[in-house]
Amino acid sequence: MTRFGSGLARYACAALLLPGLASSAQSQEITNPDLFEKSLQAAEAALNYYGNYESRIEARRVAEIGYRIAGQSSFRKFPFSFYLVDMPIPNAFALPGGQIFITRGMLDLDLDDDMLAGLLGHEIGHVIHEHGVRMQRRATLLNVLSQAVLVGVMISSDSGGTSPGNYPGYPGAGSNQGDRVMGAAAAGLVVSELLLRSYGREFEDEADAEGQRLAAAAGFDPTGTQKLMARMADRIPETQEYGYWRTHPFLEARARAAAIRAEYLKVLEIEPVDEYRRETQRVLLAWREKKPFKPPEPPPAPPRPPTLPLQESPEILDPIKVAALGAWPRGAAAETLRLERLHRRRDRQMARNELSRNLGRLIAAYREEVDEVRELDPETPFVAALEREIGGFEAQIRVLYPKATAVLAAGIYETEFLEVFQGNYPDAQEIPQVALSLGDAYSRLGRPGDAVRQYLKCWRAAPESEMGRRARLGLRNLTPVLDRLAALQELAQIDDDPELLALAQQRLQEVAASYAELSNGAEFVKSYPESPMTPTVNRRLNEIAENLYGEMVLYQSVGDHAKALDRIQRILTQAPLSPAAEKLRQRAVIEV
Repeated sequence: MTRFGSGLARYACAALLLPGLASSAQSQEITNPDLFEKSLQAAEAALNYYGNYESRIEARRVAEIGYRIAGQSSFRKFPFSFYLVDMPIPNAFALPGGQIFITRGMLDLDLDDDMLAGLLGHEIGHVIHEHGVRMQRRATLLNVLSQAVLVGVMISSDSGGTSPGNYPGYPGAGSNQGDRVMGAAAAGLVVSELLLRSYGREFEDEADAEGQRLAAAAGFDPTGTQKLMARMADRIPETQEYGYWRTHPFLEARARAAAIRAEYLKVLEIEPVDEYRRETQRVLLAWREKKPFKPPEPPPAPPRPPTLPLQESPEILDPIKVAALGAWPRGAAAETLRLERLHRRRDRQMARNELSRNLGRLIAAYREEVDEVRELDPETPFVAALEREIGGFEAQIRVLYPKATAVLAAGIYETEFLEVFQGNYPDAQEIPQVALSLGDAYSRLGRPGDAVRQYLKCWRAAPESEMGRRARLGLRNLTPVLDRLAALQELAQIDDDPELLALAQQRLQEVAASYAELSNGAEFVKSYPESPMTPTVNRRLNEIAENLYGEMVLYQSVGDHAKALDRIQRILTQAPLSPAAEKLRQRAVIEV
């Protein structure tokens, strides 16, 4: 047998022995608190900068597969945590403290369980073999994590007493709100560097082998790694220089090695990991009890014109509590975490004026929790407790209905009132009137995409009524000046109004080649990836990104770091597959 084959045989034997070696009775620890805390800070930046990908089904699936694999190892230096982030690029990465991230783009590839096991096993392998602190690419990962602190200090204050928030014309000028904006941008850049770094061949091979071995020990087909690579190559053949293959190189060699290793690995019976998952949750919550989470204070709310709807600021997520609920989603501790999450939402609504409380949205959040808890533990009394709270909210909605309809009939209200009415009374007879009024309001406020959706809602609810006629007229008047590509595409699919259809198609062709805002094209590509207009939109997207890249270079050359960071952030988050984004990666914008 060749030397390579002997190594594979050893991996196969190890797979047979892993369950016995990795007894779930072994206690977990946090053996390096400093490294764990730095990794946790980076995890918080990733989760809150890119956004948590809200998919309960995928989150549970990732956690169940991830913990089945992690539970087969003897690694107990850090508890493993699994997160989903809202990024379009197919990617995955691991922090040395055990935090593992999967992007929305990766899950959009429709990976089966064996493929996902290969992916998660690979990232777990990086943590087990401590690749994050052994890597040698410009700096270790620890230096990258430490850079977050340095960049934050540079942005929040400088020796001259001038912060980026004081740049004339920059949002938040003259206050510390601009500092917060640029601090978020800096955090995003640090996380981007974590996402875009690559390991050497030795580390990638080692992680592949470890991941396949653990996946087989956890009951998954080890050919999942090879199938994953084939799926990636099939779904994104023209962009293999981006995303996962940029940070996980050597595709062909890794695929061949994975195929050979799979022949030597035996799929074992599934070993329960419930105790391992409960222990993970215990360690995570013990850490949080010792070091309470202190989210940054939100920026002060700017003055709001009477007709401008109040937008809820996103909640700052505690990565420990997100991970603890994923580690073991049933039982008393999980129910406490769920209730905390729901009560934060409840308290935010109850702090408002009674006719400004969107209790319908709150009830929907409660219903999601009820459905999940009932599926996991049908006998728990927690479901009944949540149902009682829902009943209280529904009673409030009924009590407030006469007051809400009286305000509507009087015709003196803010846009926010209409939004709340629609959320609380979606089936009320007044909905066509509310939708028409919202369409008119959004048109005045420069929110044409939202106006289109409301006009369509009114038209479809009462097509033959006077309100329906006015809604259709509103659409026809809005279309020739509409700039939002996604809204135009929606109108271009309407086939029961030939005049409106022709207007929308003509306007879509005009705007697709000439739009000015990067976010406009990014929204369209995300919403309509298969549209015939997508290639045109993408070409313009790349042009805008290239222009922003040129502005970034100019601002860097004159020392205007605030505006340079703003351009970098927009390119990386809204045009991540553009040539400009690739040039940013090659420049290694963050020098450590």
